[in-house]
Amino acid sequence: MSTVITGASGHLGRLVVQELLATGTPPAQVVATGRDIDKLADLAHEGVTARRADFANPITLDDAFVGADAMLLVSTTTVGERFDNARNAIDAAARAGVSRIVYTSIVNASTAQMTLADEHRRTEDYLRDSGSAFVILRNGWYLENYTDQLPMITRYHALLGSAHDGLVSAASRRDYAAAAAAVLTQDGHLGATYELGGTPFTLTELAATISDVLGTHIAYQDMSVADYTGALTAAGLPPEMAAAVADADAGLARGELFTASDDLVKLIGRPATTAHEAVQNASTIEVSR
Repeated sequence: MSTVITGASGHLGRLVVQELLATGTPPAQVVATGRDIDKLADLAHEGVTARRADFANPITLDDAFVGADAMLLVSTTTVGERFDNARNAIDAAARAGVSRIVYTSIVNASTAQMTLADEHRRTEDYLRDSGSAFVILRNGWYLENYTDQLPMITRYHALLGSAHDGLVSAASRRDYAAAAAAVLTQDGHLGATYELGGTPFTLTELAATISDVLGTHIAYQDMSVADYTGALTAAGLPPEMAAAVADADAGLARGELFTASDDLVKLIGRPATTAHEAVQNASTIEVSR
């Protein structure tokens, strides 16, 4: 029987495939899926089975999930379509006889008011009501959400946001991938909902960390949600995505991206990546380019 990873052409899904292989899962037992199978060619060269899976086309899901014992359902990125996509995948997994569905949700999904939490909450409810055995991984914010901005942050010597003094429990994609690989390969997790996050920090503290690592002053500039949305749009983000990101910062200000849970550390068996480590790693990669 095999383990299917959806969204394997994306950042998180690809890391989960790599983590499974690194921790001893035979390549022949891993199925990497995505809408564009050409983006999975390198994984196929490692012996992983690559299959096309388009959440908007259930026929492709039936073919992609055949023979699977477990599935990681990585939430899609298109705001407004996530729930329908996830429902199609859950239904297809049930038809294929998948015995364990692991879903990547968002931290505090049951109580968070931010726009991004709504579709995750609906998906969790649908998965619980589906009758399928499940594990829910409520992933916190990615450190990469910040480190990917480093060129822009250093250019303007400012980290923008509308988070006020809220705490965010961010960790790296690799941390969350390790947690997903753990629950896919270990017993004892069925029915669990895990709140996952790393060491919390405010964006003022993150700006100080960036300043320390890069040796240049970076200030956190707190803005209204409307102004931050405008700044993100001006920087090139599509309007709907800019609004969702700014809304998430408002949620951060309300404490919706903070968790005191140590679930992540317990699942991966090591400390989560810190903001300092993430900035240092990202800056080293940027310099080497």
